[in-house]
Amino acid sequence: MSRDIYQEPLVSRYTSPAMQRLFSDKTRFTTWRRCWLALAEAQYELGLTDLIDEAMLEEMRANVENIDYDIAAAKEREIRHDVMAHVYEFGLKCPRAAGIIHLGATSQFVVCNTDLLVQKSAMELIRAALLQVIANLARFCETHKGLVTLGYTHYQPAQPTTVGKRNTLYLQDLIMDLQYVDTFLGQIKARGAKGTVGTQATFLELFAGDHKKVRQLDQLVAEKLGFTSTFHVTGQTYTRKLDMKLCETLAGIGATAHKFAVDLRLLSNLKVQEEPFEKNQTGSSAMAYKRNPMRSERMTGLARKLMQLPQNFAATYSNQWFERTLDDSAIRRMDLPQSFLLADAILKLFVNITSDMVVYPNQIRKHLEAELPFMATEKILMEAVARGKSRQEMHELVKVHSVAAGSAVKEDGRENDLLRRLAADSEIPFTLDELTEMVRNSEQFAGRAKEQTEEFLEEVVLPLLAENRERIGKSDATLTV
Repeated sequence: MSRDIYQEPLVSRYTSPAMQRLFSDKTRFTTWRRCWLALAEAQYELGLTDLIDEAMLEEMRANVENIDYDIAAAKEREIRHDVMAHVYEFGLKCPRAAGIIHLGATSQFVVCNTDLLVQKSAMELIRAALLQVIANLARFCETHKGLVTLGYTHYQPAQPTTVGKRNTLYLQDLIMDLQYVDTFLGQIKARGAKGTVGTQATFLELFAGDHKKVRQLDQLVAEKLGFTSTFHVTGQTYTRKLDMKLCETLAGIGATAHKFAVDLRLLSNLKVQEEPFEKNQTGSSAMAYKRNPMRSERMTGLARKLMQLPQNFAATYSNQWFERTLDDSAIRRMDLPQSFLLADAILKLFVNITSDMVVYPNQIRKHLEAELPFMATEKILMEAVARGKSRQEMHELVKVHSVAAGSAVKEDGRENDLLRRLAADSEIPFTLDELTEMVRNSEQFAGRAKEQTEEFLEEVVLPLLAENRERIGKSDATLTV
């Protein structure tokens, strides 16, 4: 790696080799050659044997990966056209076939079809990583389904839930993300062989006006490239609406990760749940005791970047005048790879964090005990009414004592003594022991949190994982830095 020029951190620090390879020059340009080969094979098979022979095709097959990048780069500097530079270089390797390479095609034949192929493969990697996060969180939810913890609304203590139930909220969002990924994969098709502005005029000329063969050519090229179908209509490019939906799908994953990461950072501050912390990890250069949630913080930052990208794709799509303008080219060279690399980096972190999160039950209990007297006030009111007291009168007394106890906690730093205050009030029909017993079992305040977790796992998550078991464990969670 050169230390003299800027290096993209997404590549040097954060992303998996598998995703990096998909957006490499080698993948791009060998796939261009696969497209030219598919076109030539299809043209030959559909009858253009006076122009193309088997020897030409064999020559092309033998040189798909035999690229002289220096020659191609030099030619591009000369003619200012990357596709034609590679047509030229491929022709040098295939002198017999040189005259039929790119026959009837426009540059976007190779560019669009390659982009679509790469996107399809990249989205499969994203899908596998999503499934791994779902599997990790499912195990975590099962393990902690009954561990009662404080719930929070407005980041203020609220009714208890369980650690497992809280994490089903992230699981549900991740499953929605997976469904959006599957929707996208169901929409992606080949551009096929559509010609210069999408009318297939050059191919119609090649096949002497035979419309059926031109349609067959379009489908056959798609199948040779691994697609089942093509877009029915295109301009010079496939619709950039697809790019827009692609980025929205990936940004949605970023948003889910962002929420999870911020929540975990807040829990880390409360000392109730943390991300994994390596044996030799350093939290701070100055404060040796610190255990900063650095992976969650990194995930937050990367997600913030990813969530901002859809506006670029929307602007590009909406500015494609008529059949095509070239203002989509430079920005897509950056934003398409970055969208996937960001999602890949985020999911690597997500997999890594969820594989070994740490929970502190005693600290959870400490927070619960500090707040449970407040949580129990409704139960105390109901029990008081059962003993013949007026709910309205009891409500006023409980409110007065609750405000006083809360003030003592906030202003004087005291422990929550609400139960003692209530027991000391002669109008409250309970002893301290009776009041303490009312809050002893924290599970009673968590409703159906445990049962909801079990039902969600059994009815939704586990069947999903069973259907996709062959893809789980295929993602790379190794962190470089």
